[in-house]
Amino acid sequence: MSKFLKGTMILLAAGLVTRVLGFINRIVIARFIGEEGVGLFMMAFPTLILAVTITQFGLPVAISKNVAEAEAKGDTAKTKKILVVSLAITISLSAIFTPALIFLAPYLSETLFTDSRIYLPLLAIAPIVPIIAISSVIRGYFQGRQNMKPAAISQMLEQIVRISLIAAMTKAFLPYGIEYAAAGAMLASVIGELSSLLYLLATFKIKKKFRVRKQFFKYVKSGKSTFNELMSIALPTTGSRMIGSLAWFFEPIVVSHSLAIAGVAAVTATKQYGALTGFALPLLMLPSFITYSLSTALVPAISEANSRNDKQLIEYRLQQALRLTFLTGGLATVILFVLSEELMNVMYGSNSGAIFIKIMAPFIIFYYYQGPLQATLQGLNLARAAMINSLIGAVVKTAVIFILASQSSFGINGVAMGILVGFVLVTLLHFATVLKAISFTFYIRDYVKTFMVMGASGWGGFCLLQNIDVNIPLVMQVMIITITITVIYALLTLLLGLVSKDEISRIPWIGKTLSKLSFR
Repeated sequence: MSKFLKGTMILLAAGLVTRVLGFINRIVIARFIGEEGVGLFMMAFPTLILAVTITQFGLPVAISKNVAEAEAKGDTAKTKKILVVSLAITISLSAIFTPALIFLAPYLSETLFTDSRIYLPLLAIAPIVPIIAISSVIRGYFQGRQNMKPAAISQMLEQIVRISLIAAMTKAFLPYGIEYAAAGAMLASVIGELSSLLYLLATFKIKKKFRVRKQFFKYVKSGKSTFNELMSIALPTTGSRMIGSLAWFFEPIVVSHSLAIAGVAAVTATKQYGALTGFALPLLMLPSFITYSLSTALVPAISEANSRNDKQLIEYRLQQALRLTFLTGGLATVILFVLSEELMNVMYGSNSGAIFIKIMAPFIIFYYYQGPLQATLQGLNLARAAMINSLIGAVVKTAVIFILASQSSFGINGVAMGILVGFVLVTLLHFATVLKAISFTFYIRDYVKTFMVMGASGWGGFCLLQNIDVNIPLVMQVMIITITITVIYALLTLLLGLVSKDEISRIPWIGKTLSKLSFR
């Protein structure tokens, strides 16, 4: 098995566990602090992501790419210099932006977000900035060496620690007010990330081939060329992520002000935004652990192939990633659309976010595609083009949100539509950019077959939903219908030859038996 496939499988397994744990975490938060508390949490969260994006400076991708190239040449000294320079940058930026976030918290909460209760969650989350920044450097190093285990285990550890603390901390702070409970949830996240960093540091100390502290400042002073190489990738990548982070930062601000124009009160707007971004969107994005895993593994794999000018391998890797994304994303789309209300009730005890899933599920596949396409652009040294695409998408999304959400006939539904427009536009622009860089074959027949499989399994799910015994507990109904849809989807996928025998045979334990069902 190639390093790419092995790394992808490790990240997929870890990503599944991490997302499930993350979802448990969100369910616990929702049950304890409700839509309003989740709204406060989600309004503060984009500010954190913006601060982290600035502090990381696009270095994780640049480190992964440059370390992969240095390792291919066996240049250990170059690898150390990449790591030392990256740590110097992130630590310096953390020392600037962490105090800045604390200092600006009163202004952000009272003026921009129009809800002073966001102040405490902002303060509570500030210490996480340097922790994530340093963790990202070490993860980038391991990913560049195509060793995905440390990153995967650290993600799972972070979620386990967070879940262990989240219930206790929100419950302890809730008597003081909903904003204190939201701050408690933020503190649990900080401790979770700290545990992840400690694990990464311990693993790095065991696995490293060199001492980082030895002649640290000498390497920093002599690292101008390394700094320039990192910046050639990091700056466009930062630009792309900065655009996304800024758009997300301004999103709750635009939403709160546009809903106010539509006549929605601040408390109601916070609840509605919590239902959209805290309940519906995480459920819609749950399957994206697959695309995240593929994207993380794609950057070094595409970079390595590109350094050898192997265009055929680049297309093969991308075709693999997109086909897996479409098949898994298609199944997720069907399940989410069919069981939108039932899933909301089971997980959150409320179906207030179900309408957003009905609106967004048919188009969420575009979001799943975005990750592998952006990773390919980064691997092809086209991060600048990805940044421009993200900028166009962010501007259009924000404009659509304001135009629609400020109208009382759309309200919060206009926000969901604006987010969708951003997903679709950026994905199409990324696709167009990739097509200019490499040759790419469209297998139209496979896409048509996949849509047929989605339609058939969705129809089967709806039929079962309408005829299932209402006396069966709701959790069991959801499980039965989900399993039925999955079985129909999987069988049709095999019978129509959408997955090859060779690919299926690599699945542990059951692969060889299942491969006999495929006609490809």
